[in-house]
Amino acid sequence: MSVANSALRQTVRPAGAPAAARRARLEAATHPVLPGPSTSAVAIGAAGSDDVSCVTLANAYLRLDVAPQLGGGITRFDCRSEGVLEPVFRRCDHVSAHMDPNELACYPLVPFSNRIAAGRFHFGGRDFEVPCNRAGEPLPIHGDGWLVPWQVEQSGRECVRLVLDRSNGKPYAYRAAITYTLDGTTLAMTLEVENTGRDAMPFGLGVHPFLARDASTELSAPASGLWLSGEDWLPVRHVPAPPAWQFGVAYPLPDTLVNHAFSGWSGRAAVVWERRRLSLSISANTNYYVLYTPQGKDFFCFEPVDHPINAVNLSGGGDAHGMTVLARGERLVRQFSFTVERMDARAAATPHRAAAHGRTGASRGGKAARARQETH
Repeated sequence: MSVANSALRQTVRPAGAPAAARRARLEAATHPVLPGPSTSAVAIGAAGSDDVSCVTLANAYLRLDVAPQLGGGITRFDCRSEGVLEPVFRRCDHVSAHMDPNELACYPLVPFSNRIAAGRFHFGGRDFEVPCNRAGEPLPIHGDGWLVPWQVEQSGRECVRLVLDRSNGKPYAYRAAITYTLDGTTLAMTLEVENTGRDAMPFGLGVHPFLARDASTELSAPASGLWLSGEDWLPVRHVPAPPAWQFGVAYPLPDTLVNHAFSGWSGRAAVVWERRRLSLSISANTNYYVLYTPQGKDFFCFEPVDHPINAVNLSGGGDAHGMTVLARGERLVRQFSFTVERMDARAAATPHRAAAHGRTGASRGGKAARARQETH
């Protein structure tokens, strides 16, 4: 099988960052950013018996529970901190065969991420219908890999590989695999998809973790732009990232709802839980992420993806917005890693973070605070 060249592109930091920042400030002042609705309806309080078998990976630093039957998703990702298991992803408290997949800690996104407008798109001279795949959702969302059982192909103490055969799927016929590996303090995920259909099609991949959140949680994830969501939960227009949402340094998560696909991402991000003295470094070979910060919840979603919402229907089509056109037999591979560190092991970064806190405090009382008032 051949591997599509675009799957192997290295992400790079956008050139002209200072100029982009200046343009972003101007754009934010003249075109206020409005929050969009959530990318996923998160069910609360689903109950059920423990009737799902999980695969547990563990080493001296991490514990990971994977539920192949539940869309190949994760039910638990913890780190060992001073003898205690601390949640990195939000824990799935009640594992059941009938649970809502949005109660998981993380799941793979295949063969596309997020929503497709009207459940249809035009590609290669043909119209394709994409069926709705979730009760209560008026549009198809996140592909179908997260909603069906996967099979365990290989399993060990620190690595498990799951496979999924959707060769009879429509309009996407494919085979997929996801490999979870613990390597010291790093959880590595490799997500693969192969087009098994007759026609070339635009494919996209990502992962959807629900990260633990408390009042001290901070995010650093520099991006140059974002797609604004409208009332139908689909992108309306692309704008430079406003200062309040540039996340160039460790910055407190917004108190209000943010739900947008960010573009021009370097493929690297960091989450800091200062109260727990923990940090998480995230890397991916993708250029986009979706950030979802629901109000009053103990989690937020940082979703590394290779295309924005509704990419197949944006001007130029999906392949102009990060998706990869795969002919029959071609594969797309994306890699994601999550590395946990104790903050006392990051002493060298302390002056930078202290300065970041100073700038954050000043900005929250000044321009950034006013920007948030204007944009929300």
